[in-house]
Amino acid sequence: MSGIADEERNGGLNASQRRHLLTSCQYADKLLAEIEAVLASSQSKSPFPKFRPDVSPTQAKVIQDYLARIRSQLVRILDGQGVAIPEPMFGSLHSIRVTLGFVDIAFDECRPKRMAGYGELAPGAGTAISGLVDEMQGIVSRLETYLAQGVSADFAARFERLESAGEDLGLVKTLERAIDRHGLVEFRPALATILDRLESRSFEIAVFGRVSSGKSSLLNYVVGRDLLPVGVNPITAVPTRVIYGPEPRATAWFADRKPENLTLDRLAEYVTEERNPGNTHHVTRIVVELPASRLREGIVYVDTPGLGGLASSGAAETKAYLPKCDLGLVLIDAGATLTQDDIGTIQTLCDAGITAAVLLSKADLLDDADRDRARQYVADHIRSELGLNLGVHAISIRPGYAHLLESWLECEILPLYDRHSELARQSLNRKIGALRLAVEAALKVQLKRSRRPPTETAKLKELESELRVAAGKIAEARAACVDATDELRDSTEELIHSAAIAITAQNDKCAIAASIERAAAERSARISTAIDNVAKGGLQALVHSARALGLDSEPDLREFADIVKSMPRFDLGSTDLRVRKSSLARLLGKRFALWSSERRVSAAAGEQIRDAVQIYARVLQSWVRKTFADLQGFFDSYADAHRAQLSRLVSDSPADVLNEETVQTDLAALGAAPKDAIERSA
Repeated sequence: MSGIADEERNGGLNASQRRHLLTSCQYADKLLAEIEAVLASSQSKSPFPKFRPDVSPTQAKVIQDYLARIRSQLVRILDGQGVAIPEPMFGSLHSIRVTLGFVDIAFDECRPKRMAGYGELAPGAGTAISGLVDEMQGIVSRLETYLAQGVSADFAARFERLESAGEDLGLVKTLERAIDRHGLVEFRPALATILDRLESRSFEIAVFGRVSSGKSSLLNYVVGRDLLPVGVNPITAVPTRVIYGPEPRATAWFADRKPENLTLDRLAEYVTEERNPGNTHHVTRIVVELPASRLREGIVYVDTPGLGGLASSGAAETKAYLPKCDLGLVLIDAGATLTQDDIGTIQTLCDAGITAAVLLSKADLLDDADRDRARQYVADHIRSELGLNLGVHAISIRPGYAHLLESWLECEILPLYDRHSELARQSLNRKIGALRLAVEAALKVQLKRSRRPPTETAKLKELESELRVAAGKIAEARAACVDATDELRDSTEELIHSAAIAITAQNDKCAIAASIERAAAERSARISTAIDNVAKGGLQALVHSARALGLDSEPDLREFADIVKSMPRFDLGSTDLRVRKSSLARLLGKRFALWSSERRVSAAAGEQIRDAVQIYARVLQSWVRKTFADLQGFFDSYADAHRAQLSRLVSDSPADVLNEETVQTDLAALGAAPKDAIERSA
């Protein structure tokens, strides 16, 4: 009887019948969605439309009204039959990100090796295809990064929260409106960084420097405890923020799981390259809280991964963090020398509107006179390389020398504590000013689009192609150089053969180590030459496009000239083994002499050579990957904006028709805003 009562309550349908009704309605709704897709195709920006746009606006409106009526009635029917509409099974954001993964795979399937399966590629076509794939995958990656930010990427909601807190966002909203209205997506990351700083009341002091320059030791001294691990190898794998807190604790955030609270003795599991190589734990950030006297609320110290080490992922994390701090402390090891990494870090900080301070660490290694000479040397080189007059301060944490660090803290850093709000606002104002100049330049380039002669389109397309080919050559060189290090791993016999040739060419004893090291150096020199060539080619393509677009942000030769830096050298170790050409070999000819020498070298140091080659090949491959990551980062930082501008200039799509009046309006709005708008709002 109860089953009959249920059927009467549900319009006389049993459970199976209700499921069938629901399934039929769901299928009908799917077909309605396909009709909507057909209507939308007439307004789509797709270069591959499936349907002709032969539906008039009036017809489209009538169809949409009927679709809405069908759906409304469908819901009422289900409700009348007691059929509950199920909740959505999948999140839209998740589905979009999964689909983007397949988009990335679709482009990867177009790489030259896969394209060769459809026929032999014409000469030069593979390079252009490699560049095309890298270009498209880069855009997909940036969209994926944007989606991964979740609600933090919703600028409107963030503006509302900031305005409710009393912030005057006139200029920032003008920038956002121009970026959104004209599709300038390449500037969204910079705008997001500005909003991050507006939402934060802290003043961030980040410490940069090469591996083992003393960054972690400096911060341990500042907070008064052995908090961060130190060592001679790459230590910090991800940026670690140290802030004030009532109790000592740490929190780690991950890309693939929920945040985790840590005890301080577990920090090494996540911040050291040894225990978290290549950031295999997928840590995105770590925050340490301490009740330290020098960590007043509002001041944040950041320990960054070392630049110039073999931990390329850590170096990438550091370079990604560069634009986010308010004061950058660049440590230079007094026992080493100023490098292009140091110069590049200072330049990047200044370009991002961030104050830079230079510290000569481990100053206890030098006497007073040498310390002064070293400080002057560094200051002079920064002035000649970058045109910046920066003071250089010598510091040390060693007993008997700590007064140097205390003096610097007392004179340069502690006064910042009381002014941190003002300084953070000034830093933010510089960032906003840099973004405004970039957006204005982009809008001015767009105005050229409606005024350019038809003959200019062909030239702009040639520049697009030049950038694509340059990117393709970088991709090809990266693969070739990695393959070369793999070949080096199996080259022991060839290196022994090279040593044997050197021995047979001499009458006296020949040092095995010297001949082996020369042969290995010849192989690595081919790698450095290949990298140098593609770096110069990439620079040339960027300069050409920047000049054609009339952009002020032309890449500097210094950013590329020393891209091959600190290349590892092959070292056979402490051996003084020497082999003399045998008397018998002299009598039996060159072929026997060569064979005999190979046997002698192999017997004397074969295993040692093999072990050294294996180690060197691994180290060299890590260096190659890091160097290409640096090169790709330099190239993409300019090329992405250049491509976006070129694409807008040559586009013939009706959807990209330029509204010159709107561009002029936004340029006028940006120009009318006072340069110190943010400081005024404070």
